[in-house]
Amino acid sequence: MKQRLLYLLPLAGFLAIAGYFAYGLTLNPQELPSALIDKPAPTFELAPLDDRTPGLATADLAGEPVALVNFFASWCVPCRAEHPILTRLAEVENVPLYGIAYKDEIADSIGFLNELGNPYDRIGVDQDGRAAIEFGVYGVPETYVIDRDGHIRFRHAGALTRQIIERDIMPLIEELRK
Repeated sequence: MKQRLLYLLPLAGFLAIAGYFAYGLTLNPQELPSALIDKPAPTFELAPLDDRTPGLATADLAGEPVALVNFFASWCVPCRAEHPILTRLAEVENVPLYGIAYKDEIADSIGFLNELGNPYDRIGVDQDGRAAIEFGVYGVPETYVIDRDGHIRFRHAGALTRQIIERDIMPLIEELRK
């Protein structure tokens, strides 16, 4: 009897592993958890992209009822796709939008914004990626909602869409503006 149970042990192990992977398939790969939600934004100070737009530091994030911080790069195809949405958010919804040029050549970032328009109130240059590491950025684009106290309230990894803005970001912004 014990010998028969011993033969079932590999089957039980296989079923446990298969169950674990099956559960993983039910998770949404777009939802990447952030340990910084409801915690203060990391401390950073980034040089400006050019002399037309100020740089960005942690102190710039607090004070407004809400601000969006968007990590972008000229070489990032999804950044191009979300750019019109960011522009509309800044112009129509009047949301303070701060950009961080992530691991990008300064001339390339300037060309990117000259071509598509500049929706950002401030732009910091993060050529070595330190600020991105502090924020826990997985890749660009990535966007954070920061409240008046400088706390991260929301994070979205990947390109923003109109649905994400309407479903997640604008309701949070309206709540934070109250």
